[in-house]
Amino acid sequence: MECNKAPRKLYKISSKSSSKVKGGAISLLALLVLLTTAACSQTNNNQVTTETSPPTTATPTTDPGKPRIKAVATFLPMYWFTKAVAGDAAEVEILIPPGTEVHDYQATPENVKAIATANVLIKNGLGLEEFLEDTVKNAQNANLKQVDASKGIKALNEISPVVEPVKGKGHDHDHEHSAGNPHVWLDPVLAKQQVTNIRDALIVADPANKATYEANAAAYIKQLDDLHNEFQQELQKTPNCTFITFHDAYPYLAQRYNLKQVAVVEVPEDQLAPSDVQKVVNTVKKYNVKALFNEPGTDNKLLASLSKDLNLTLREISSLEAGDNDPQSYFKSMKSNLENLQSACK
Repeated sequence: MECNKAPRKLYKISSKSSSKVKGGAISLLALLVLLTTAACSQTNNNQVTTETSPPTTATPTTDPGKPRIKAVATFLPMYWFTKAVAGDAAEVEILIPPGTEVHDYQATPENVKAIATANVLIKNGLGLEEFLEDTVKNAQNANLKQVDASKGIKALNEISPVVEPVKGKGHDHDHEHSAGNPHVWLDPVLAKQQVTNIRDALIVADPANKATYEANAAAYIKQLDDLHNEFQQELQKTPNCTFITFHDAYPYLAQRYNLKQVAVVEVPEDQLAPSDVQKVVNTVKKYNVKALFNEPGTDNKLLASLSKDLNLTLREISSLEAGDNDPQSYFKSMKSNLENLQSACK
């Protein structure tokens, strides 16, 4: 029976059958028809005034009585590691814009404001963030917890394990670090220690989310383990591969995977001094160098010309201080470094 149409005749009583049906039955049948018609009319009226809503999914919301803690990370790798551990449980900000030179960074009023309102400040340590001391003082945040992500890591004192950098004309950056070389994040094994230190600090600052921080850290550390295994498996095929870089950022990576980094010039410049050029030539010959590595985004025509003269390919290797804010970008950049190292060391 369809209630959304005009009522149809439900029964057709023929002349033959009508003689067999008693009058009481006919009256009862008529009453049923009337009741059914009325019910359908009421149903149709209800359908006109009722709208069907699509199903909705509940969205979890933060308890307004328990606001998220705020963590501030100094530069990109520290931001990646902190964000990976924090997930959505904590608010995470970055102080130094990606791609900005960390060694000589000058703090801004925005940096002071960010630290003044933070619960936790995560730094790499090993003397890298020299601007922080005065910035933290100016922030006047008595409740701020500072975290040295390199705590427990044995620093390398050498800028280069083979040849110390020379300072040619125009080299105005002093990257010597009394606390040791700070670029520990480029070693996946040491990066695991940094993630662990960050995890522990967030738990102390926000014990209510301990389970979240532990789970997130464990997942990221598993990825770091996989990355380490990949580096180890591929680079053990070319032991003692010697390469030249123009940034003193890779001794930890080289030591971990039995490579030899020769940092000839600390920071790529628009032009190399004659002494730099001669040093490159001498080092290539002496140590049977496989490749020259330049920083991504650096267009140094002299280096390109020099690599051709030495019959070497000028490749890129990244210190991971530039990129997007996705914590997975660490693995993307490191795998790109691995591919370039593999190609160079063959």
